[in-house]
Amino acid sequence: MSQESERPADGRERAGETSSSASDSETDPSRADRAERIVLSHPADLSDWGRDQLEMSSFRTYLGKVHDEAQVGDVWEEFVDVGCCGSAMDVPLRVERVDGGSRPDRDTEIEYETRDSCEMEGSWQVQSEGGPKSA
Repeated sequence: MSQESERPADGRERAGETSSSASDSETDPSRADRAERIVLSHPADLSDWGRDQLEMSSFRTYLGKVHDEAQVGDVWEEFVDVGCCGSAMDVPLRVERVDGGSRPDRDTEIEYETRDSCEMEGSWQVQSEGGPKSA
């Protein structure tokens, strides 16, 4: 017997049934405020290697997992590998635009744009004597 014939005569759904035409956001409240797309900016002086790290699908997925909310103006200091010996640096990613809701997830599209430099040191220099010094 089909689900249609099991419904009451008034056409209402029984408890626990959902209409096949209901959207994800109607049936799953956690997706109602999902960010469809987030545009992040990075400093212009981020090295090519650092930019390559941001573009990796694993890094984009990571961003969707670790941030509960995205609001224009937020700055996310993100750990970015510089390519050798576990050395890394934090890259300030600023939220420039958010399309949809405010909650990123693993399906949120992440785009990047470049903003003014912030005297960031990248590539191999972060590992050398000429690199950044700890306070």
